[in-house]
Amino acid sequence: MGSKSRFNIGFKACIAAALVAGGMASVSTPAVAQQSKFITVGTGGIVGVYYPLGGAICRFVNAGRKDHGLRCTVESTGGSVFNINAVMSGDMDIGFAQSDTQYYAKTGAGAFKDKPQPKLRALFSVYPELLTLVARQDANIKSFADIKGKRINIGDPGSGTRGTTELVMGAMGIKKEDLKFAGELKFVEMAPALCDNKIDAFTFVAGHPNAIFQEATTSCASNIASVTGPGVDKLVKDNPFYAKASVPGKMYKGTDTAQPTFGVLATIVASADLPEQTAYIITKAVFDNLDDFKKLHPAVANITKEQMLEGNTVPFHPGAMKYFKEKGLIK
Repeated sequence: MGSKSRFNIGFKACIAAALVAGGMASVSTPAVAQQSKFITVGTGGIVGVYYPLGGAICRFVNAGRKDHGLRCTVESTGGSVFNINAVMSGDMDIGFAQSDTQYYAKTGAGAFKDKPQPKLRALFSVYPELLTLVARQDANIKSFADIKGKRINIGDPGSGTRGTTELVMGAMGIKKEDLKFAGELKFVEMAPALCDNKIDAFTFVAGHPNAIFQEATTSCASNIASVTGPGVDKLVKDNPFYAKASVPGKMYKGTDTAQPTFGVLATIVASADLPEQTAYIITKAVFDNLDDFKKLHPAVANITKEQMLEGNTVPFHPGAMKYFKEKGLIK
């Protein structure tokens, strides 16, 4: 994961121009179009961070389509688990996945229990993501331990959020039966449900600042709660893909002080069956345009090329390795 201090993000609370990272389909000549190979990027909800960054990756790839013949499209999905399954089945070429979900796929644990994915490969990592608990102020939830007896959205099945939330619940001895309601809403449904008083709180693993948290905290009286305790301490100690972190104070309305939690890294994964040249082209497109990539969202504003090689628990794809060696990022 690298230095834990890298997770102490201090971005200013602006959602900026993240959602304008499209531009994926430039016009090509008929000759090039006939030679084009389509590649698909699996992302997440359209109001999250994965989707606009996936659009940016496609824009960078498509800018060189005349030379390499790749045509990239982006698809909104359920998140990490869905993306890994789609990549391994060949339905998608690359996808975003949390570093912990990547590890579970490698080892056959969690959502991949007894179904290890030995062909899963990494291209690079992108930015830190934090398990964030948002609660209605009238629910009096100040920390994760307070969710007992409450109506909690624990995450969309197939998402990294769901897997991480269940892991923390288990570490704290909290069962689904201890909750008044355990919701499975999709990303875009969480903030409206919170403010319509259908749930008391929701968890979401994401980079900050994030439009979903912004919507929840500005649309109704709510706050970010801490995710701490002996169970979390043990999780971070036992799992190298986790690190402690904080959601900065005053980033969201209703939360004046930093709220401690822990996090993972967002990574880009592929199958070992993805052609080496395709993986090379995708990696090169992002790294050669990193300055433009970093302007797209505050979550990636401070990343470095060196940090983008951290946090992966599966082997790098040979195509990515080829680029890293060319640029002297690895020996």
